[in-house]
Amino acid sequence: MKYVIIGRKANIGKNVQIGNFSTIENDVIIGDNTWIGNNVTILNGCRIGSNCQVYSGAVLAGIPQDLKYKGEYTLLEIGNYNIIREFVTINRGTASKQKTVVGDHNLIMSNAHIGHDCSIGNNCIIGNNCIIGFSVGMAGEVRVEDYVNISGLSVIHQFSVIGRHSMISGMSRIVKDIPPFIMAAREPLSYVGLNVIGLKRSSFSIDKIEELKDIYRVIFQEKRNTSLALKLIENEFKQTMERDLILEFIRESKRGIVKGLFS
Repeated sequence: MKYVIIGRKANIGKNVQIGNFSTIENDVIIGDNTWIGNNVTILNGCRIGSNCQVYSGAVLAGIPQDLKYKGEYTLLEIGNYNIIREFVTINRGTASKQKTVVGDHNLIMSNAHIGHDCSIGNNCIIGNNCIIGFSVGMAGEVRVEDYVNISGLSVIHQFSVIGRHSMISGMSRIVKDIPPFIMAAREPLSYVGLNVIGLKRSSFSIDKIEELKDIYRVIFQEKRNTSLALKLIENEFKQTMERDLILEFIRESKRGIVKGLFS
């Protein structure tokens, strides 16, 4: 016999398995073929897609850890094919964005925390004990783009943006934006090269990787200020989707980007 508490109004899809001592409140939707382990707590405002796995001790759609939150109706939206490991906590949104969002095909490892109003893209790996959206008294509103790998014990300051296909080394303190396609490491966190292994796994060609290396050499390794470097890239590099993504990311950065190792 299983001991599970499920709200009468919860919308549970087909072939959903729920473990012992789990609690699912009324305002919850769970898609088909999702597996919920033992001792999982899924609170009001949670939307989970199909084919997900949620392991023991996870708490989803908890009240935001934000002193400005006044009980407004908000959501946590989790896509399809996500793996959420033991003791992960993901808070729902606040009035700021109304929801916290996790895309598809993500692996969120044990004890990670994702704060209110954060946005996680697709195909990301969030390492053990990572804290996404930290601050004093409040947390959240971090944007993590697609194919990002954040290694364990890293902490990301609220409002930071992590560009697609980037990798962050373990135990990192992220207080600046991380441009796409790069690897960031050391203390203070710095550009240490391209995320070459990740790019190859995502089928980037050798020529494309060399193009990205040349672009970031102008940004991080040559003695120019950022504005001048961006103008040089725009004028001297062939227009490609990746070039334009980098230019747009850096120009739109509100926190500023990480520095080069020898800046």
